[in-house]
Amino acid sequence: MTLLFASVNIWSQVTITETTAWLESASVKWTPFAGADSYNVYYTGGGQTDKKIDTQLIRSYGTYFRADVLGLAAGSYTLKIVPVISGTESIANAAITGLLTVKSHNREGFAFANGIIPGAYNMDGTPKTGAKIIYITGATANTVAGTVLDNNGTAVPATGLVNILSARGAGYDKTPLIIRLIGTLRDNEVTGLNAGNFLDFRGSNATTRKTENITFEGVGEDAFVYGYGFGLKRSGGIEIRNVGITMFGDDAIGMDGDNSNIWVHNNDFFYGKPGSDADQVKGDGTIDMKANSSDITISYNHFWDSGKAMGCGGATGETSNLKITFHHNWFDHIDSRAPRLHYITAHVYNNYYDGVSVYSIGNTTETSAFIEGNYFRNSDRPMMISGQGTDKYDTATGSYSLKGTFSGQAGGMTKAYNNKFDNSDKLVYHTANPTQFDAYLANTRNEIVPPTVVSFNGAWPYNNFDTDPTMYISNPDSPDDAKANAIAYAGRINKGDFKWTFDNSVDDNDHEVNLPLKAAILAYQSALVSVQGEASLSAHTLSTPANKNQSVPTATAINAIVFSFGGDAINAAATDLPAGLTATADTTAKTLTITGTPTATGTYTITTVGNGTAITQSGAITLTSSSLSDEIHNFDSGTANSFYNITPLTGSLSTSKGTVIYKSLIIKQCIKTGSGTVITYTTTQPSTLTLLVATAGSTIKVDNVLYTAVAAVAPETGGVITVSLLAGSHTIAKGSAENALFYMKTSYGTLGIEENNQAPKFTLYPNPVTNTIFLSSFNQKIEKVEIYNMTGTLVKSIGKEVEAIDVSNLSLGIYLVKVTTDQGTSTQRIIKQ
Repeated sequence: MTLLFASVNIWSQVTITETTAWLESASVKWTPFAGADSYNVYYTGGGQTDKKIDTQLIRSYGTYFRADVLGLAAGSYTLKIVPVISGTESIANAAITGLLTVKSHNREGFAFANGIIPGAYNMDGTPKTGAKIIYITGATANTVAGTVLDNNGTAVPATGLVNILSARGAGYDKTPLIIRLIGTLRDNEVTGLNAGNFLDFRGSNATTRKTENITFEGVGEDAFVYGYGFGLKRSGGIEIRNVGITMFGDDAIGMDGDNSNIWVHNNDFFYGKPGSDADQVKGDGTIDMKANSSDITISYNHFWDSGKAMGCGGATGETSNLKITFHHNWFDHIDSRAPRLHYITAHVYNNYYDGVSVYSIGNTTETSAFIEGNYFRNSDRPMMISGQGTDKYDTATGSYSLKGTFSGQAGGMTKAYNNKFDNSDKLVYHTANPTQFDAYLANTRNEIVPPTVVSFNGAWPYNNFDTDPTMYISNPDSPDDAKANAIAYAGRINKGDFKWTFDNSVDDNDHEVNLPLKAAILAYQSALVSVQGEASLSAHTLSTPANKNQSVPTATAINAIVFSFGGDAINAAATDLPAGLTATADTTAKTLTITGTPTATGTYTITTVGNGTAITQSGAITLTSSSLSDEIHNFDSGTANSFYNITPLTGSLSTSKGTVIYKSLIIKQCIKTGSGTVITYTTTQPSTLTLLVATAGSTIKVDNVLYTAVAAVAPETGGVITVSLLAGSHTIAKGSAENALFYMKTSYGTLGIEENNQAPKFTLYPNPVTNTIFLSSFNQKIEKVEIYNMTGTLVKSIGKEVEAIDVSNLSLGIYLVKVTTDQGTSTQRIIKQ
């Protein structure tokens, strides 16, 4: 049998399952070969024969392996996979791909001004002479080693990605550097991010000591930066490509101060973290370019439902116009700013505007924009100039009297040529209205815009940069070809590993957060298992159920709590479950479900099982008496609540809707009940729901029934909605229009906190609590607040007239809060999470 097996293995070959030829790269997938310890991969073509690739480019995805060959010039190539068995290459078992035809990237635009080639690759796509290459993963980002030249030309060791870039920031080492990211790199895996938000490319001055000649690129289809973005300051010749970027805290890419020759291309941009302002629910902004950041090309990027795609130019102006090229980007159901231009000379061509809901291109102060060969599909207000035309036109009155979109800034001038509009008709050319127009329509590409054609607000003429003999040469596609090329090539290799299809009938005109899309992005996990030459990534995942903390009356079953585990976790286990509860694991579905009727209060812990680092989650179960207390939520405390399930948790809060007074509370923050806001909860007894909104006469739906607010009784303010409900599940949602909800209370008969005269009246919120808990005492004078753990030990004591208590230093668990007022003493449980 051994001899037969050896004979068969000798004559069998590695099984290739897929090949891809892309832009200056090629890839191959194959199934694991029996007996192979590792693999060597070679390429032939481009003047090379059996050139071995770096081992890190070979990765395992469990059921298959993949190798990507990067830095190829355009041409034809073959790839060869050779299994290594017992330390020796088995040539007899090798497999060779068919001929793969590699194309080149489109290297043009302002980023290539003055003969500079951004990044560490040549114009033909091969690495520059002497280029260094480092590979990073979530496991090696802080341990990757390299050397950087100091002011004496001495190679000084540097360890960790941030430290290597920081050393390069001294500005003495100009050696081309290629940083290759493999898999997902999360913010908690990188030590030293600037403010936790940026991986910095930051030089020492704006002249001779810039950070320069660096390419940051993803490997394959699944390179992802999660939880932060890229920050550029005093940098030059930087290239960022083939990366997915999401949940960044500020900008996905921020260029703030003295940057030049920057090329950002073939990236996927997803939602950022919600900001504090109403227009930041999808993140602050995706790409920001300002403060003498010029000679930039933004090309072949895929923007997925971005809120504000690109802001260009400083708010207070620039010393001279910034020069930026935008081409072949796919603006996929974004809201606006594609781009927003302020003190810019911009060439905007061959982009695909696909269902843009607010506006596409905005031209403001001292800007000259040449907009050509773009395809606009169902995109509202394709191009506008601040203070005139569509920006000011009021369809209700037929006058140019609107406030406008661009904060009252003066207008620049736009030249338009050969653009295509598919159901995107809010556009007026100068030929239809010589003063109130959105763009000057050119009859030929090289037409000179007369100096007499100026913006209505600011009298700014077009600078005709595109007809200057020194202007770079470009050969734009037709709009139809531009659309096809953007769809085919924008974003990461082969459109990346994250797939999503928008519903044009819904998403074209919707500028709210697409909640299913966001949920899919947040749930994304790379399928990467290991990188050859590196220890297994062994990443565990464990979900956080919204109902992991529950309060239930005695003899009442909890709602099932379902934890989902994944990655390299093969199981999960529960410890310290309160009596009466059981945990059931399903290793096929990869879930752990807690059910039962608790007979005691307590906390519990869930821990993943498997190779790699385990992940834990904690929860708490609290028994209450059969007489239920009020469930009160005040949105000054945010959206976290164990009783009310509030969606979305972030992005819909606002402090700009006024202040209301209710039950001695002064409430300054609300949640906006737009189409994306839904609040659900479940009661076990009949109850009364009280909602406090901004104004009387406004509406909210409760269980799909429309209710209208009545005026609160002075000295209280706002509008009040009161609804009697049976036991069961309930939903609070948008009424006939968006509303501002400040406060909500579920009360049970006469035994709620506010109506119970047998104990002092106070409310603690939020509960569960993470950092700060607030106390509302209902016109009682607080004498003392004491917090005890469940063993009866006093852990915190606070003096008189307290309104907020810092509990950030308390351990996770359940505590008793004893409040003494001038009317007596009462105790309430809280959960610290």
